[in-house]
Amino acid sequence: MRPFEYERPGDGPGAVATMARPGAMFLAGGTNLVDLMKLGVTSPELLVDITGLPYHGIETGEGVRIGALVSNTELARDETIRRRYPVVSEAILAGASGQLRNRATVAGNLLQRTRCRYFQDVTKACNKRSPGTGCDARDGEHHDLAILGASPQCVATNPSDLAVALSIVDASVHYLGPHGPAAISVHDLYRRPGDRPDLDTNLPPGSLITGVVLPECPIAAGSRYRKVRDRASFAFAAGSVAAALDVRDGIVHDVRLAWGAVAHLPWRAWAAERALRHGPATPEHYARAAEEELAFAKPLRDNAYKIPLLRNLTVELLRELTP
Repeated sequence: MRPFEYERPGDGPGAVATMARPGAMFLAGGTNLVDLMKLGVTSPELLVDITGLPYHGIETGEGVRIGALVSNTELARDETIRRRYPVVSEAILAGASGQLRNRATVAGNLLQRTRCRYFQDVTKACNKRSPGTGCDARDGEHHDLAILGASPQCVATNPSDLAVALSIVDASVHYLGPHGPAAISVHDLYRRPGDRPDLDTNLPPGSLITGVVLPECPIAAGSRYRKVRDRASFAFAAGSVAAALDVRDGIVHDVRLAWGAVAHLPWRAWAAERALRHGPATPEHYARAAEEELAFAKPLRDNAYKIPLLRNLTVELLRELTP
């Protein structure tokens, strides 16, 4: 472990101001950052401990406001979340272990970095870890990496189950930046890799997430999350689906659909949603809509299996949601 400084600011603006110092990084649950420090992927000069800041608690009203420091366990078991946004609870429970969920925070979950093995191995070329060095994953072991929205510079995937669930309820992420408080849609939070895969989000540098707001979303009351992985527990997804469906008289009135583990960001399946609306609530129609979205896929040598996996997983989940 390399030496580093440690500070515990008393308020949000103070935390953001401290981040102006070279090599500073926020520390909350530490379930991702500490691992990356041990691997040598990141070496902060200053850890800014934000666990004492007033960003705890879940407030309900027309929507729900979730503090950035709420633990994953607390969010998953919250009665309002389980009743009004079950997809959020299911997504959290599908990830990590109980011990990690007890420690990990909502903001940390959203900002966790990719689990691509080439990113985590400092002996390998990785543009996300070291821009300009190349991407060994493209010709290497990439069976679990991106098939949508990737670039020649990076084929890593976003590892957050929670982010996929938040995508279908159109959540917004609130933060303190260098110029004060602001908010950004979860759809705009993450970047595609392009030529700068080292930049995961569109947050201004040094910004501190303070909370996540879930808007009123009646369709979410019947939402579900389904995840496929290499082993039954404590594994990142090979593919996942978050879905909500409103069927009336055998016709899809409304639908929300997002995929995980297939792109650099949670992949909201906008084309599939458009194809599904006002069509018959049948497995055949669900499959055609999924294939319309998957037409954008550009798989690599060993991950084309994700195309039928996502199609079949989508059809299965929508069938379960069909009355």
